[in-house]
Amino acid sequence: MNLDQIAGIAHQPDGIAHGVVVLTHGAGGNRESELLQRVCDEWARRGWLAVRYNLPYRRRRPKGPPSGSAATDRAGIDEAIALCRTLADGPLIAGGHSYGGRQTSMVVAEADPLQVGALTLFSYPVHPPGKPERLRTEHLPAIRVPTVFTHGTSDPFGTPTEVRDAAALIPATTEVVEIAGARHDLRSKTLDVPALAVDAALRLLG
Repeated sequence: MNLDQIAGIAHQPDGIAHGVVVLTHGAGGNRESELLQRVCDEWARRGWLAVRYNLPYRRRRPKGPPSGSAATDRAGIDEAIALCRTLADGPLIAGGHSYGGRQTSMVVAEADPLQVGALTLFSYPVHPPGKPERLRTEHLPAIRVPTVFTHGTSDPFGTPTEVRDAAALIPATTEVVEIAGARHDLRSKTLDVPALAVDAALRLLG
């Protein structure tokens, strides 16, 4: 399978895939993020094809923030979903970490809900750190697919209560997976974050 056009890396399951998971990175990161690698490994262990890919701004330059590229990045997410849709039968789950998850949720809010079976959002940036009045939730009521928020309880981009309030805006089934003590990178010494996130997504898919 050729994923060069989305700078993607596939984690292959044993046997025929149950479906495909398409994940991207946060504003300062890339497809090599430890979180994305571990989550994709977990999906592949569960029998799913999992793809982690670079957003367009990261394909253009190896470091630095997105800087005004959001519309182009959303077009790249559309492209990744369309490409990965052809790689396996079964549901498609889309999502990502922080900025990548937010942009993916904006794409899904505007898309045909039949294209994506569920959203999985890691460290959703409800607001910039220290600026709770600047909410990034205006599009959430347009999302019509089951959505998982995996969030650290010490994440400065949103408290657990703020994340639950954001999830409540979505008129579909949602679940908030709280990672006790974790910050924005979702590192935890005690909890298996990928397994908890995958469990929740599979529950919502039914």
